[in-house]
Amino acid sequence: MSFLVRAPLLLLAGLLIFGAAPRVFAEDETVEVPEETEAQKAIREAEEAAAQARADAEAAAQAQIAATNAQIQKLKAEIAALQNNLELTTAQKKTLQSAIKALDLQIQKLQKSVTLTTSQISQKDYEIGTISGSIRTTEEKISDAQVGIGTSIRQLDEMDAEHTAIALLSGNTLSDFFDEAVALESIRGGLQEKIRGLNALHTTLKTTKQSAETKRKELSSLKVTLAQTKQGVTAAKADQTSLLAQTKNKESEYQALIAKKQAEEAQFEQDLQDFEAQLGLSVAAGSVPTARPGVLQWPLDSIRITQYFGNTSFATQNPQIYGNKGHNAIDMAASSGSAVKAARGGTILGTGNTDATCPNASYGKWVFIKHDNGLSTLYAHLSSISVIQGQSVEVGEAIGYSGNTGYSTGPHLHFGVYASTGSKISSFASKSCKNKTYTMPVADVKAYLNPLSYLPTR
Repeated sequence: MSFLVRAPLLLLAGLLIFGAAPRVFAEDETVEVPEETEAQKAIREAEEAAAQARADAEAAAQAQIAATNAQIQKLKAEIAALQNNLELTTAQKKTLQSAIKALDLQIQKLQKSVTLTTSQISQKDYEIGTISGSIRTTEEKISDAQVGIGTSIRQLDEMDAEHTAIALLSGNTLSDFFDEAVALESIRGGLQEKIRGLNALHTTLKTTKQSAETKRKELSSLKVTLAQTKQGVTAAKADQTSLLAQTKNKESEYQALIAKKQAEEAQFEQDLQDFEAQLGLSVAAGSVPTARPGVLQWPLDSIRITQYFGNTSFATQNPQIYGNKGHNAIDMAASSGSAVKAARGGTILGTGNTDATCPNASYGKWVFIKHDNGLSTLYAHLSSISVIQGQSVEVGEAIGYSGNTGYSTGPHLHFGVYASTGSKISSFASKSCKNKTYTMPVADVKAYLNPLSYLPTR
């Protein structure tokens, strides 16, 4: 029979045997509390000092986070202003002056972005440090709670081990017996409260650790962004240097360069169409996914389409360039050094640089990705390439940086979508550049698909 069951019977027996009532404390009666020993005082003071140090450190970290956040907001505003100026500049008539100014603005924007990302990394470091301190504090509280629970359990075991009848017949008064009963119930209540507190601490610890893991992933992503942005700065500076070298900083040379690119592009398009007509490629029935938004993702962070797919006004007005076949992709404005990202996960079928065969005539630096859904995508006119043939990439992963290579009268991204069964990477001779051979993606005319059929709506 447990103590809680025996207690009422023993109370009745006590009243019958001893005729005494439990002890009642007067309202003004005080209970003596044992004085704190020197050792206990030292422990308490050390714990209070540690708690204050943790509070001071957390307050300092929060102040630093607030200051960094203010700097981040200022940098974002400056970057937005540069981007607005850049868009106004690129919308102007294409002159050497506007091209150089656009590159200057892009370099400034990218450098500001480097500073921004560096500040964001510092902020995440502070946040992770604060969370780590919170984790340590919670773990210490859990340890203390476990010790307290262990002590309470031992006290209960010791009190339950004493036979109640012996406690009553041991010569103590009935009030002593009731004092022990109250003490036992107090210990039981305290134990339950400690267990609830421990469970709450475990929940807090789990949540805090999850938050720390999220912050670490964000930090890792920011470090990747920083590396990409630094590469973008390098690419933009290289494009600026190349443009100045090609034009000798003269407007006439710049306009002559554009005219030369247009002529070479027209010859390239004819070479490509002649070769593709002989391939015998075809699109397998049912191999292409149903057109719907979101099958692919945008390959740039900022989207502004400068030429659409098919018989656009530019394609119609310049039949010598596309041979009346229309534009086989979409073009998007992309300042030199902008990160170009995979529109869907897949495998890199190949990369290349047509400028090595015939400068200014075609795609320049390109990347071709085969996806898991019957589609393949092309990314062209890049300033640099970050992937290699056979590599697997995830959606949104940077595969290169935008530029002005190949036939391009200004920095942009040529983004093409193909039916995989009707396309491949192949080589063919260049007629405009004698004794040279192009290696690049080619396709049956029906394998060229409108990218907007698969990209998210805007």
